[in-house]
Amino acid sequence: MKRDFIALEHTRPAELRSLLDLAISLKADWKAGHRDPLLPGRTLAMVFQKPSLRTRTSFDIGMYQLGGHAVYLSPDEIQLGHRESIADAARVLSRYSDAIMARVFAHSDVVDLARYASVPVINGLSDYDHPCQGVADLLTILEKLGQLKGVHLTYLGDGNNVLHSLLIGGAMLGMHVTAATPDGYGPLPGVVQIASALADDSGGSVRLIADPVKAVADADVLYTDTWTSMGQEDEAAVRRQVFPPYQINEELISQAPSVQGVLHCLPAHRGEEITDAVADGERSWLFDQAENRLHGQKAILVHLLKE
Repeated sequence: MKRDFIALEHTRPAELRSLLDLAISLKADWKAGHRDPLLPGRTLAMVFQKPSLRTRTSFDIGMYQLGGHAVYLSPDEIQLGHRESIADAARVLSRYSDAIMARVFAHSDVVDLARYASVPVINGLSDYDHPCQGVADLLTILEKLGQLKGVHLTYLGDGNNVLHSLLIGGAMLGMHVTAATPDGYGPLPGVVQIASALADDSGGSVRLIADPVKAVADADVLYTDTWTSMGQEDEAAVRRQVFPPYQINEELISQAPSVQGVLHCLPAHRGEEITDAVADGERSWLFDQAENRLHGQKAILVHLLKE
């Protein structure tokens, strides 16, 4: 039976921790020069509705490092769901490739791809979840702090797909996740409900709060993302009026005596959600985090494809 990687909520805690351990192992092997191909001859079809620096290059290079090959399908080429149906595209790509990665707007598109594909489907981003980013984020925190259980993570900004992944993945592994968002811009209530239930099982916690200063008071790690995601450009002017109190800057960090690191999934709009001083400062983990997209996704690929 094929396995997909669509949303972290469909991953068991032991499976998620195993993925992180595999990523650590693969990263260490690569750095040590042990580069035996684990997926020789395998092919990944990469379907893009949205452009991306990290998603495209990390999957493409990751497949190369594993001994396989990735094929990039641009938004203009495939026009998923428009030029031809998602069902037909899934069936055709399943005949050509060993797996499909899709970076889409609507989460239903990647769900439909998985429904009709006979090969594993990976969610490279949707409006609901960003599970590959979630793996990279958890991997980075684990590397930096040596543990996840008991770690206090505070996210500031828009209650988007990245926050959904952090809530689910963090709660699943026993973290204390705080989401500081303006009124009307919080995470989906259904995601909060799922994360809260997971936290009850793991010993973690989930907290929603509007006050950014209170939110960071006990944080070990701070996280932010762009205030306006692709597809929300018509809201950008309004959002720039709403979100400035949630900017991660040196003044806010001064209210967080325990903070050890700052994360941002990139691209960063410097001067909006994060300042240059923080993004380039001693607590910045941004580029270790970006690198870990490669290692985390290699673990996902090996998990789904290695026989």
